[in-house]
Amino acid sequence: MPETREMLIKRFGLDKSVWEQFVAYTWRALHGDLGISFSKYPRPVMELISQRMPWTIALLVPAVILASGLGIFVGVLAAWKRGGKFDLTVTNVGLFIWSLPFFWLALVMLLVFAYYYPIFPLRGAVTRGIEYANVFDFFKDWLWHSTLPILSLTIWNYAGYTLMMRNTMVDVLHEEYIVTATAKGLSDRTIMFKHAARNAMLPVVTQITLSLGFTLSGSIFTETVFSYPGVGLLTYDAVIMRDYPLAQGLFLITAIAVIIANLLADVIYARLDPRVRY
Repeated sequence: MPETREMLIKRFGLDKSVWEQFVAYTWRALHGDLGISFSKYPRPVMELISQRMPWTIALLVPAVILASGLGIFVGVLAAWKRGGKFDLTVTNVGLFIWSLPFFWLALVMLLVFAYYYPIFPLRGAVTRGIEYANVFDFFKDWLWHSTLPILSLTIWNYAGYTLMMRNTMVDVLHEEYIVTATAKGLSDRTIMFKHAARNAMLPVVTQITLSLGFTLSGSIFTETVFSYPGVGLLTYDAVIMRDYPLAQGLFLITAIAVIIANLLADVIYARLDPRVRY
């Protein structure tokens, strides 16, 4: 109807110039108003994102912590034993995993461990319609649903962290201060972790902080394959349904998170390497 059309034009400011619309959107965004989703979610964008965000954080943060911890440790050992069987095995396995498309790895794990051998559920974050007696029952149900997504993310990211840590560690082991530390009679463990690994971690720290920054956008492939109700699946729905206010809000929050992650990486750099402070 003409009246409805006119009302919507005024509601979304479409009767104003592009610059006026941009200023109005920026002002509202600074006050937490990212607009109204007009697809199947006729609700404020910020409300939708805040509801999905805890699920994504609970999924991606454990995966990043597990993958980075294991990848750094294995990468350090592989670099220290460079050229040996352990190094060759770690490198080849890491390259094989890293070359796999992530969505393919997730689909294979879903097919094997949820379809052919139904150890884990096929979809979702919790069992629908169930009432939990306590928070431990809720956590157990969530962990049962989230094991495959977390494991998929951990395996794939582990390969990247391992290869990066191994390569940077090999370069650091040729530095003169490592030769000096060896000549002083320091133990292998001290040289590996206190002198070499600390300086080799700088590129890995960048990758870890960026991974945490992109946590706010969710892992679209993971949440889509496993039908996990997080921000990643919300982003996929927004793009497919051309819900521009929702997609724009998600992209804006992702950009802010990545900027903060870069700032956090610079702060960590100064703690790991005193030379950065100067």
